[in-house]
Order: sequence, then C-alpha cells, then structure tokens
Amino acid sequence: MTVMEKYRVWCEKATEDADIVRELEAMAGNEKEITERFSVDLAFGTGGLRGVIGAGTSLMNIYTVRRATQGLAQELLEHYENPSVAIAYDSRIKSELFSREAAGVMAANGIRVWIYPELMPTPMLSFAVRALHCQGGINVTASHNPSKYNGYKVYGADGCQLTDYDAGQVTAQIEKVDLFDDVKHMAFDEGLASGMIRFIGEDVRESYMQNVLKQCVHPELCRTGGLKLLYTPLNGAGNKPVREVLRRMGVENVTVVPEQELPDGNFPTCPYPNPEIRQAFECGLKMAKTDAPDLMLATDPDCDRVGIAVRDGDDYRLFTGNEVGAMLLYYILSQRTAMGTLPERPVAIKTIVTTPIVEAIAAKYGCEVISVLTGFKYIGEQIGELEAKGEDDRYQLGFEESYGYLSGSYVRDKDAVYGAMAICDMASYYKSQGKSLIDVIEEIYHEFGYYVNTVASFEFHGLAGLAQMKQIMNDIRHDCPKTICGKQVVRFNDYLTSLSYDLVGGTEDVIHLPKSNVLSFFLEDGANLIIRPSGTEPKIKVYIASVGNSRAESVAVGEQLMMEAKKLLGVM
Repeated sequence: MTVMEKYRVWCEKATEDADIVRELEAMAGNEKEITERFSVDLAFGTGGLRGVIGAGTSLMNIYTVRRATQGLAQELLEHYENPSVAIAYDSRIKSELFSREAAGVMAANGIRVWIYPELMPTPMLSFAVRALHCQGGINVTASHNPSKYNGYKVYGADGCQLTDYDAGQVTAQIEKVDLFDDVKHMAFDEGLASGMIRFIGEDVRESYMQNVLKQCVHPELCRTGGLKLLYTPLNGAGNKPVREVLRRMGVENVTVVPEQELPDGNFPTCPYPNPEIRQAFECGLKMAKTDAPDLMLATDPDCDRVGIAVRDGDDYRLFTGNEVGAMLLYYILSQRTAMGTLPERPVAIKTIVTTPIVEAIAAKYGCEVISVLTGFKYIGEQIGELEAKGEDDRYQLGFEESYGYLSGSYVRDKDAVYGAMAICDMASYYKSQGKSLIDVIEEIYHEFGYYVNTVASFEFHGLAGLAQMKQIMNDIRHDCPKTICGKQVVRFNDYLTSLSYDLVGGTEDVIHLPKSNVLSFFLEDGANLIIRPSGTEPKIKVYIASVGNSRAESVAVGEQLMMEAKKLLGVM
C-alpha cells in the first residue's frame, strides 16, 4: 500500500478521535507531511512505543496504541491460559484515553484487565503486575520527554520491562496486525460492565505504600529531624503518592510548588520535565529565595526519577544521579552496619555507565557489586534472580546514573516514591548529626576519591548518519586504543561480542550479560570511558568517569578524556 493509499484509508476509517479527523483534513494536499506521517510505522522496541501524538502510522494515537495492544494480546494468548494485565497511566496528553483504549483491546481478546482509576507512578504499575499475578503490564507514559510526546511501556509477568527478545516477539505479532481490520476492541464502559475490566483497589496501593515505608532506615529521626522540604511533581503522577509517603514517615514541613502541583500534560512551566536538568527546578528555586528549604525534590511526570537540590548558603546545589546514588549506598551500608542489620554478603546493583565510586564504597562494607547493562529492567532481573534463590534480603540498593533508585524487592523498576522517601530519610539523619548532604558528599569524596561523571551525546543525521555510527563503533572495536590521554588502558570490554580483554595480562574473559553494542575502556588511574549508540535516537553517547585527589583535578582529567573520545568518534 502506498503512502497516499494509507492516508486515504485513514481518512475513511479513522473517525473516532476528533483531533485525528481535524489533522487528516488539515494535511490534505500536503504530500510532504503525509509522507512523514505515513511512510513508516511507529516502532515497538524494548521501551515499547514512544512518539509524537498525532494522526499517522508513525505517531502516537488510539489506532497505533490499539494495534500494539492487539499484538501484545496475541503474544500473551500464545503463552498463557486466561492471562491478565495491569494498566497504569500518567498525566500526559491522552494518557488516560490511550490506557482505556488498550484496556478495551485486551478485554475484547478475552484478557482480564486491572487498571488504576487515576494516574499513578510507573513503579506502582510494576508492583500491580506482581501483586495481582498478572502476565503483563502496560504503562502509558513518555517519561520526561516534552509534552508533544506520549508512549507505551510494556512489562512482563516478572514486573520488569520487556527484554530485547520478548520485545522482538511482540513486534513480530504487531506486524501481523492491520490496525483497522484486525484489531478486536470493546468500549471501556462495556468492559467494566462485563467484568473484563476492573479497577485496581485501594488494597494494592496500600500494600505498595507499606513496602516503600519498610525501606526507611531511621524512621524515628524523620519525625523529629525538622527537615524543611520543597517538592515539585512537575505536573505529573508523583503529587499524591510522594506527599503521602512523606506524611507517613513524619516529614511534615513540605511545601509544593503550586504551578507544578496538579496534573497537566502541557507542562506549562517546564517544557522539558526532566529532574536531571536545572530548568525543572527553576520555579522551586524562585520560591526557595523566601522559603529557604533544606532540600528540594523534583520527580518526573511518571514518577520513576527524582532529582534534588540542597541549600548551599544563599544558593542551592543540584546533585547528579551518581552523587545521590553514592550517598544512598553509603548511608544504607554504614547505618545498617552500625545497627547490626546488614545481612551477610550484601549486594548492590548498578548499570555499567554508573559511577565507579560504587565499588569503592561497597568494598569498605564487604558488599558485592553487580554491574548490568543500561536500563533498570536489568537491575530488576538481578533482583528477581536473588528472590528466586531466597536471597532477596541481600539486596541493598540498585541505581543508575539517570536518577533512578530502588531498595527492596517489591518492584522491578526505579521508584521515585521510594527515592523521595530515602533521600529525606538520609537527609534527616545527617541533619541530626549537624550535617547537610553537601557535607556528606564531600566526606565521601575525601575518603574514596573525587569522582566526576560526564555524559555527552553526538548526533548523526539521516540514513548516512546511522551507517556512520555503525562504522565508528566497528572501527573502535577492531582497533582498540592501548592508551588514552597517556594512561594505559588496562581492560577493554566489548558487550556486543561478550568479551572482556585484560590488556595487561593478555587474557580474555566472557561477559555474562545480554549482547549490547557498548564499548568500555578502563584506565590505570581508575577512570573509565564508555561509548554506546542510543537505543532510541540517532546519537552516540559517551560516558566518562574520572577520578582525582580534588574536584578540579578530576574535572581536568574528564575534559581530557572527552577530547580523546571526540577524536575516537571523529567529531572534532
């Protein structure tokens, strides 16, 4: 079918959403726009669907959501008898609509649906999948992307996002589906009336909340510590659950940024609602000039990431995800050691691009560190393996540099409700010791070395860019540098070939992780350089971890490493 034929079919059949009808009418005669919207299908990958909202096969709309859900339904029915799914959604434009459309497709296929009656954080979807013994889960969200985007994350029975293999199986099913002729669908209200669709009850939400609160290390200090907090949910799903967990743990002096309190998928005060960037804190920083909180928290729209800013005199210092994760690990291990509650053979889990200071901190407390590929689902898999062996009590903390944290085995995804609680727990304890989190991170750096982590992305446009990215990775892979910035490369890991090369001893080891197009270089001074193509965008990402005796020294080393990385990529 040609692009114009697809467009005419949509004009004839896509009549259920008035927004889509208007867009289709408006693009009549605009061959360029029609081609952009209908030349390809919206791709389904390990992250599910993600795209701009609008009319067309390449965009997020009720029809592409229905098609993906029909493919997922077919895959579930091939593997399970009487499967069920859990569904959640966030504050984004059309998130509730898309979640109900997905529920209607599942119900029409004979698959029972459990859906939250209001917007909920991503980790609460992961929790519901396991709590309700579902075989799959769907979360309608585009995480921290700009407002024009929405997405559709898919979870397996283990509560983790789909692996590459499982996503490939679902993709194969989706490709069999004509989005108008092959999709089974019933109205959401009809599904409710028939009992095929049911709302997730308060008991599940309460069980989730109790599991989060169990992870608090010093609950008694939260009630007496006098922590003063400013919080922004960035118009997302975190508003109610984060405030509830803080209230229950005893942090009562909480002010919420009013412009960013209520759900609003347009994100009017923060076009890029990402707690990794300063812009997400700007409204709060203005309030902080008069309110002077000890700590500022920001959660992203689906409330799986949390960022912080800490009072530093008359200003506020934003912490990186690596710094918060390092502090949480140090706090958990040191305090549980002091209280005698640290189990034998404790375990921490991090991604390969997360700060190596984790190993240094963990070594002090005899804690094993497991490194996994980028993506919290791989941390979730490791938690599941520990649980299967009856050893989930060994698990202390999992985190990734992109502001995702989790302690406890109750979910299989990063959890900003937990993260907000844990950060306030930690901040309350150190405040009782007369310290701020700035004091704490400086003490950690003084003891273990000043680690600075830097991330940069380099774009490669069009089909030629994709070919260039592939060639760059292959060239580096087959001509591994022996020195970088005059420092010897002591180990080179190629996660695509699953081989680790000891360049000092001349030996090879097998990497027991899923294959991924990632290259890592470990230098003699403890620094490392990681190169990987983005899984969702035409970019190559570079991750650098440098270490020195001072911040200035570490920053200087990092800058040198970034220059060398640019030379390797040919982007000078």
